[in-house]
Amino acid sequence: MSERIPTGRVRRTAKVGGLVGRHTARSYAGRAADVVRSDDAKRSARERRQIDAAEQIVEVLGQMKGAAMKVGQVASFIDLSGLPPDARERFQEKLATLRDSAPRVGFDQMRKVIETDLDAPLDEVFEDFERDAVAAASIGQVYRARLRDGRRVAVKVQYPRVAAAVRADLQNLGLLLRAAKRIAPGLDPKAVGAEVRERLTEELDYEHEAQSQRTFARRFRGHPFALVPSVVTDLSRERVLVTEWVDGIGFEEVKRLPQAARDRFGEIVFRFFFGSLYRDGHFSGDPHPGNYLLLDDGRVAFLDFGMTKSISRERLALEAAVIRAGLEGDATGVHGRLVELGFFSPGDEVDHESLLAYFQSLQDWYAEDREFTITPRYVARLMTAGTPGRPGWELTRKARLPADALLARRMEGLTLGVLGQLGATGNWHRIMREWLYGDGPSSPLGEQEADFFGDAGRARRAA
Repeated sequence: MSERIPTGRVRRTAKVGGLVGRHTARSYAGRAADVVRSDDAKRSARERRQIDAAEQIVEVLGQMKGAAMKVGQVASFIDLSGLPPDARERFQEKLATLRDSAPRVGFDQMRKVIETDLDAPLDEVFEDFERDAVAAASIGQVYRARLRDGRRVAVKVQYPRVAAAVRADLQNLGLLLRAAKRIAPGLDPKAVGAEVRERLTEELDYEHEAQSQRTFARRFRGHPFALVPSVVTDLSRERVLVTEWVDGIGFEEVKRLPQAARDRFGEIVFRFFFGSLYRDGHFSGDPHPGNYLLLDDGRVAFLDFGMTKSISRERLALEAAVIRAGLEGDATGVHGRLVELGFFSPGDEVDHESLLAYFQSLQDWYAEDREFTITPRYVARLMTAGTPGRPGWELTRKARLPADALLARRMEGLTLGVLGQLGATGNWHRIMREWLYGDGPSSPLGEQEADFFGDAGRARRAA
């Protein structure tokens, strides 16, 4: 990489603080000028200010790593409210680039990290090691290699000095979240801050990720349509993670497949992420398209378990209860369960019927027993339903997003974004009922999964 990762707090504060200050000054000036503008001129000026803010945020966050990059990832799947359609699409592409791409670090620097952590020269550990990284993430790069016993492996290596950069970002997280809030007004800085701190601290430790991946690999070992690559435990360290190599086609190729194949892929992705939450209470929180591959045998391999979360059975039961209350039109139940979950205080002045109507508008895609096609436009409408100028704004202003809920809601939003890119069609209502009401399987994939996770399947795997 030609540019070093800025690690000092003063340098990184200057980058983000300068961004926020410049945008705030322009925002005040713009609002003052709006006093004498027509409605159309005000709207046009507001759009220009939003576009300008998004441009700067993408530029600054793109120069950074760690927490800044992760905040950019969170914002990248939340549609930019108020922007014209062409500008919205353009900036979603820019933010997706921020999410999926990172400056590459030269091999010699990364080799030092590997040899230091493994305490051995590279050629003593690996029979072959490709110098060109096959993927880049917010805090590391992935290489393809072959062990001396012949196994093909993926080697994930953390960027040198990135830990110091992350620590600087975490110290300045308030400034970073102010920057991200310019993109996504619905973000709760306090909840996002708590969750980003905890998740990023875990994500810096590849030994923690290795443990999470081993847990998922055990749970899905022998699964009929989902594969989690195994971890090579004796070669995994704090900054190096070695896992089984998997060949498959990426998301961009999947998007070009026939509709039936995209629908099947979408249902698998949906069952993996939503099912892990509502069935197991332990889920991966980073379902962006670079984290899975479609294999030749029709299975989907799921990669990257640096961001996972477990939810208590009690909280999971409450989450299922509020969803059922919404489906059943129980306004008092929706409000009561949201109070128990921490979204509202008992004394908040919230109209129960208005809350129910807003809640049900978010459930529309799985509310009825029907085939429903998820599109990018539909997902954009869901993601902006509680932003300024939209019907849910007054309710979301009164609500709080508990830290325990942030990653789950993010996972759900990102998964829906993926389904929207696929244009996936399914009876999401019946699939959700499998987890919410204990209904029987609703599709051929559901039948395979019920057999796998059922008593008979567990007995076969234990034998």
